[in-house]
Amino acid sequence: RSLRAPLWAATLRELRAGPGRAASPGTDRQTDRRAGAGIRAGSAAVNASSKRDGCTRRKEASETGIGKSTLMDTLFNTKFENAQASHNEPGVRLKSRSYELQESNVRLKLTIVDTVGFGDQINKEDSYKPIVEYIDAQFEVYLQEELKIKRSFYNYNDSRIHTCLYFIAPTGHSLKSLDLVTMKKLDSKVNIVPIIAKADTISKSELHKFKIKIMSELVSNGVQIYQFPTDDETVAEINSTMNGHLPFAVVGSTEEIKIGNKMAKARQYPWGIVQVENENHCDFVKLREMLIRVNMEDLREQTHARHYELYRRCKLEEMGFKDTDPDSKPFSLQETYEAKRNEFLTELQKKEEEMRQMFVMRVKEKESELKEAEKELHAKFDHLKKTHQDEKKKLEDKKKELEDEMNAFNKRKAATQWLQSQAQQSSQTSKKDKKNASFT
Repeated sequence: RSLRAPLWAATLRELRAGPGRAASPGTDRQTDRRAGAGIRAGSAAVNASSKRDGCTRRKEASETGIGKSTLMDTLFNTKFENAQASHNEPGVRLKSRSYELQESNVRLKLTIVDTVGFGDQINKEDSYKPIVEYIDAQFEVYLQEELKIKRSFYNYNDSRIHTCLYFIAPTGHSLKSLDLVTMKKLDSKVNIVPIIAKADTISKSELHKFKIKIMSELVSNGVQIYQFPTDDETVAEINSTMNGHLPFAVVGSTEEIKIGNKMAKARQYPWGIVQVENENHCDFVKLREMLIRVNMEDLREQTHARHYELYRRCKLEEMGFKDTDPDSKPFSLQETYEAKRNEFLTELQKKEEEMRQMFVMRVKEKESELKEAEKELHAKFDHLKKTHQDEKKKLEDKKKELEDEMNAFNKRKAATQWLQSQAQQSSQTSKKDKKNASFT
C-alpha cells in the first residue's frame, strides 16, 4: 500500500554566541554538536540576519521513506534523533522537537514539527487541515504579541513557518491529488519549495521530463510556489538560473565514501557512486545555497510581508477593523475602535431587546399554557366532584333501601316470633286441660 509520511516543520534560529545560553521555553530536547559544512554554508546568511533577531522555520512534506530525515541530517551534517512514526493514527497529529547546533561562534536553533499520520488515512480529504491550522496558530501567536501594548520582539521566539520543502516521489509520471490539494491550501500561508526526492532512482532524461510535467501541473492548478527573487542585482543572476532548476532533484546521504584522495558524502551502488555534493549528480548543493546562504532573509521577509500580512488583514477585517470608511476616507485606529465599539453596543442593545421581547413572549405563552392547564384541572375537578356526588347519592339511596328492607324484615321476624309464642301457649293450655280431664 502507498503510505504517506508525516509533514515536518523545521525552525532555524540564530542564537547569540556565549556559554550558558538556555533554549527558549517549549524545547523538547537540546543537542550541542558541530554542524560542519551545513552550518558553515549558512553562516553568512545567519550573520547577516543577526541584525534583527528572528527565525526561519521549515516544513518538509512527503511520503514515508522518501528521505526527509536523511536530507535534514545531510543539510546540517548532524544526526538527528527520529523515531519511526506509526501509520495507524486515526488522524494527523503534530509533534515538535527542538535542537541546538553550534560551530565556533555560530549557534542555530532547529525545531522540527512532525505531523504524524499525514496521508495515512484511507480518506485523505482532510489531511491538510491540521497543517493549515498549525500555521494559522503560529500567525495568531505572533499577531497577539504584535497587538500587545508592551511588546518584546527583541527576544521573541518567532514560531512562524518560513519554508515548506515539499518532497515529491520520483515516479516520473505526475503529481498525486493529495500533493496538489495540500500545496494549493498552503501556497497562501507559506513559501513552498518543491523537491524531487531520491533523484538517483530515475534517469536524467526522465528527470528532466518529470520536472517539466510537475511545473506544468502546478501552473495549471494555480499553485504558487516560492520563486527566488531577482530584484536584487547581487543575486538576480543566480536566482534567475535557480528558478529554472525548480523543482530541485536531491539525494541525501550521511555516509562518507573515499573518492580519490578525499572523503565525500555519497551513496554507493553496484553500478557506481552518487555524490551528494556533486552538482552533476543532483541539486543538493543548489538547494543548500538557495535556502541557507542566499535567500534565507528573503524567505523571512516573504513570510512576514506576504503570508503573515494576508492572515493579519483577514483577521483584523474579521474583527471589524478597516482602513477606510464607506466614502473611501482613511480611518484612524481610534475611529475604527470607536466605530466597532458603538457597533458592538448597538448590537448588544438590539440583542438585549430581542431577548427581552422573547422573554415576555415566552412568559405570555407560559401563562396561557398555565391558564389552559388550570381550566382543564377545574373541569376535571368539577367532573370528579359531580361523579362523586352522584356516587354518594346512589350509595345513600341503596343504604336507605337496605335499611327499609331490614326494618321490614325485623317486623316480619317479630310477628313470626309472636305467633310462635302464641302457638306454644295454646298448645300448653290444651295439654293441661286434657290432663285435668283424665284425673276427673
